[in-house]
Amino acid sequence: MQKLRRGKMTRPWRTAAVASTVAVAIAVPVAVAQASPEPPPEVSAKGAYLLDTGSDKELMAKAADTRRPMASTTKIMTALVVLEAKGLNLNQQVTVKQEYRDYVAKAGASTADLQTGDKLTVNQLLYGMLLPSGADAAMALADTFGTGATTDERTKSFVSKMNTKAQNLGLKNTKFDAFDGLAAGSDNYTTPSDLAHIAERAMENKTFDTVVGSESTKQEAPAANGRTRYYSWDNTNQLLGSYKGAIGVKTGTTTSAGPCLVFAAKRGDRTVVGVLLNDEKDRYPDAAKMLDWTFDTETQVKWRQLPKDVQRD
Repeated sequence: MQKLRRGKMTRPWRTAAVASTVAVAIAVPVAVAQASPEPPPEVSAKGAYLLDTGSDKELMAKAADTRRPMASTTKIMTALVVLEAKGLNLNQQVTVKQEYRDYVAKAGASTADLQTGDKLTVNQLLYGMLLPSGADAAMALADTFGTGATTDERTKSFVSKMNTKAQNLGLKNTKFDAFDGLAAGSDNYTTPSDLAHIAERAMENKTFDTVVGSESTKQEAPAANGRTRYYSWDNTNQLLGSYKGAIGVKTGTTTSAGPCLVFAAKRGDRTVVGVLLNDEKDRYPDAAKMLDWTFDTETQVKWRQLPKDVQRD
């Protein structure tokens, strides 16, 4: 039995809208405030959600309130906590510690290949975290924006800030125990609905919007040897540059979470955010189907191919 929430204003942190709910029995996926005359598409993901950010209405939902691990899509919240930090200076330089490289090597995590002793700005670290999904960049940000006497204390306090942010946004089914989604236990989870609202909030930030909308970037930073280091990162989100109107957001894959994708697209005056959790088969084709259904169109997609030596996430 699924609940059909017709026209519900779903943004947790805004209270001005008045909503009504109607419950009916329906098979998943569920269409709400239907985007086209056709029924919503079938998707292989265990959890899916589609949100119209203009009206803040739920368009499509499949197990929308079921808690699931979210892999590296966790880094959306990492970025949000950084970008909404008091007195943020995007040009603040952060020195790369060997600890960050050791963490990536031990965890077998995706990496921005940050080099020990290099000095990158907070803005550059956001690119390194959100495009190649660098866990080293995520750790650098958590270490910088956390509080405490040691790296361990600072990263733990940063995760606490992530949970506080989730609570302040009214997200009751989201919890973090890692800054990058590589949780050892089962306490790093969200729902398709909650994650869509995290992404919606993040996309309101111009810096975040610019970063996640970039297919690739080239950055230069002062190297430990006094010279200049050149970093080149490709966005693991293959929807960008492939689907007309795609503007973000973030990929994620772990054994427990499966392939995940948070995506956003804009056509005309309409912008939508979508979520696919544990989509073992077709996260990109599923996202394209959901967007075509939303925009009532049929898009021929030629998928952008990542360079052979670029990691996938």
